[in-house]
Amino acid sequence: MNRPYQLETVTRACEVLRLFRDERHDLTLAEVTEMSGIEKTAAFRLLHTLEASGFLRRVEGRRYRSNITIRSRRTVRIGYAAQASNTPFSDAVTRGIRGAAAKHEFDLIELDNRYSASSALRNAERLVAERVDLAIEFQTYERLGARIGTKFTDAGIPLIAIDIPHPGATYYGIDNFRVGHLIGQTLVRAARSLWHGEVDEVVLLEESAAGSLPRLRLEGAERTIREALPGTGRTVHLNTRGDFETGQDAVRRHLRNTAAKRTLLASINDPTILGALRAFQEAGRQDLCAAVGVGAVPEAREEIRRTDSRLIGSVAVFPERYGQAIMEIAHDLLQGRNVPPAHYAEHELITAQNINSVYASDFLVGPAILARSQSG
Repeated sequence: MNRPYQLETVTRACEVLRLFRDERHDLTLAEVTEMSGIEKTAAFRLLHTLEASGFLRRVEGRRYRSNITIRSRRTVRIGYAAQASNTPFSDAVTRGIRGAAAKHEFDLIELDNRYSASSALRNAERLVAERVDLAIEFQTYERLGARIGTKFTDAGIPLIAIDIPHPGATYYGIDNFRVGHLIGQTLVRAARSLWHGEVDEVVLLEESAAGSLPRLRLEGAERTIREALPGTGRTVHLNTRGDFETGQDAVRRHLRNTAAKRTLLASINDPTILGALRAFQEAGRQDLCAAVGVGAVPEAREEIRRTDSRLIGSVAVFPERYGQAIMEIAHDLLQGRNVPPAHYAEHELITAQNINSVYASDFLVGPAILARSQSG
């Protein structure tokens, strides 16, 4: 809408102030830039000006906190139960949802599922009790989907489920089979380049709690590999909790009981694949593996940039963009519009050849700082 009498600088300052929901909520410059879409230099100048004018104050070094309370005209209340705090992927999703909710002028009620089934159930009950207008659920356990979905359906509250489907909910997340097919294609190319297409073993790092839909990533990868390389050896399924430590431990145990083999590695996500690669390095078998992850989290991007890395690539799904897409779906649901039952996040294969163009901003802050900023 054209508003000729508004001052753009003042409008942007107001947008920044709205990101600070109350006097207890603090943000860094990087978070303000990501949530608002304002260029970094302009955001820094706005924060400095608002601090000098007394609207913001600095806390804990480079974080800012509001000195004021903005009276909101918002009437729509969105409940959001995050997967977990202090994990790169979940935190990126959360920051995007916060920023998009502020732009849509929705009140956001945030809860933390803590990667815990019991917490996820309690949080669903709390959001139902709060009588939110719409709920967004991001939890890991497929077995809870029906129970949580039923709670919101019975209460007449529209539900959007992130990455794990819930009956009665609108799904937003990864197109798992297409991502799996892309993983498989990438590993096939690596096998042909490294070993003339001769593969002794395919290791699939699963997370059983996440259930059947995320497992399609691995099924799609395996099917693509076997169709392209029919002489491929056995497939080994290793269960993890979707983190670095359990991925490393599972592959350590496997390598102790198997001879050195040319191995293709596919995983549910990046942290697990990074743990698997560490286990191969410890065993002195790094040259006998090739791996592809999912997420393109900062640590994976740092690994891909290493010239000797066997992380061939990672499928980026851009969790920082989830928020805007989800809030657009929420807006349509609240308006009573017909909404497709599933919406898929965009994805792109990140390799050493394109990483510096897709993630050029990594060089502005450095990999270690970037990793900390996305996890805190």
